[in-house]
Amino acid sequence: MVHRHFGGAACVSLTVLGALALTGLPSAAAVEPPAPSFARTLGADSPSPAVLHAMKRDLRLTGAQARARLANEAEAGTRAGKLQNALGKRFAGAWVTGTTSAELTVATTEAADVSTITAGGAKAVVVKNSLADLKSVKAKVDAAAGRGLDTPVRYVDVRTNRVTVQATSRGAARTLVATAGVNRRQVQVKVSADRPRALHDVRGGDAYYIDEMARCSVGFSVTKGEQQGFASAGHCGKTGAKTTGFNKIAQGSFESSTFPGQDMSWVSVNSEWTTTSAVKGKDDKDVQVTGSVEALVGAAICRSGSTTGWHCGTIEQHGTSVTYAEGVVEGVTRTTVCAEPGDSGGPYLSGTQAQGITSGGSGDCKSGGVTFHQPVNPVLTEFGLTLKTATDESTPGVQDRPAGKWSPGKVYGTGVRVVHNGVAYECLQSHQAQGVWQPARTPALWQRV
Repeated sequence: MVHRHFGGAACVSLTVLGALALTGLPSAAAVEPPAPSFARTLGADSPSPAVLHAMKRDLRLTGAQARARLANEAEAGTRAGKLQNALGKRFAGAWVTGTTSAELTVATTEAADVSTITAGGAKAVVVKNSLADLKSVKAKVDAAAGRGLDTPVRYVDVRTNRVTVQATSRGAARTLVATAGVNRRQVQVKVSADRPRALHDVRGGDAYYIDEMARCSVGFSVTKGEQQGFASAGHCGKTGAKTTGFNKIAQGSFESSTFPGQDMSWVSVNSEWTTTSAVKGKDDKDVQVTGSVEALVGAAICRSGSTTGWHCGTIEQHGTSVTYAEGVVEGVTRTTVCAEPGDSGGPYLSGTQAQGITSGGSGDCKSGGVTFHQPVNPVLTEFGLTLKTATDESTPGVQDRPAGKWSPGKVYGTGVRVVHNGVAYECLQSHQAQGVWQPARTPALWQRV
């Protein structure tokens, strides 16, 4: 059974160029130097052949360019996190550009921040709206949109410094903006006939079947205490639904499922199944997951699904709202990766870092399309799950430790402060803490304060 398939920048003239390539990182034509410490920390210096192959095919890169891009993106994420923490409420977004993501851009609402941004190795752009302000505008637009299918997609586009409304007509978009009562100059409209639909119909990407009727794809292996299982899409099955694996052998059941609102679920598996840190790559080769560090807008991202296999694209926007026929789903990430029915629930990776779970989209893998994924970190937080990784040394139950102390298994967002071994640290990139990722050992994720 096919799975349902969900289915002018506001910049002022003061735009200053900072470092056009991250220090010590290769350009498209350069010979690669040793990977920087941030990339090495996140495993971006040793990508799997499956990831490299898909990036070369779908992003039209050489092998050297694909490797350089992953290293650059790992480095850029850390730099962006440091600058976001430094700018505070003035921060207006960050993104990478270029064939190898060699340029990091950071936006601010204050011209006085330009020197700070350029000193941090990024291109500085001064804009009118902070990221917090645009998120507030989007919240009002979302509330006004309700379940209307004429304006099915809404998101903050940090690259244009506006909220984008995708609508079936300009009239529908104008009505939505008027109803929301927001400043029209903070909103841009994209007219499209596309109506996203849910991609309906234990290694990540493998098929599984729900109540012997529908098929979806396994997302990421997880644990909850001693119980093993996997995360997937909420629209794939309701709480209590039974599952069988790709081999049609009894597998488990949905412990929790949320859809619409969000598109997340997790399935507990029986003793005949063992979870792994692997995601199914090209030619059935495994790709190992080492963490869940959220990638920047513009970063490369790859997806595995039981219908179309491995495909890559780029991250377009985080925090998107999508109206499906079944209702509104908020907080998903919009990408240029293609997908088709049956791919729902499958995993997205940037390098070795888990990003999200296939929710829905439009188009297909022949003509191209757009997909939306449910970010994985909120899934882990909502259901109290621990991501299974290749470097897994986490301890079950540590999420109950006192607040403020760094704990493996807990999801941390940019700007959160913790104490570890008597030292205070500030988070640079959203991620679930792994046992081997102690703050003092992961400068890509934590900064001492």
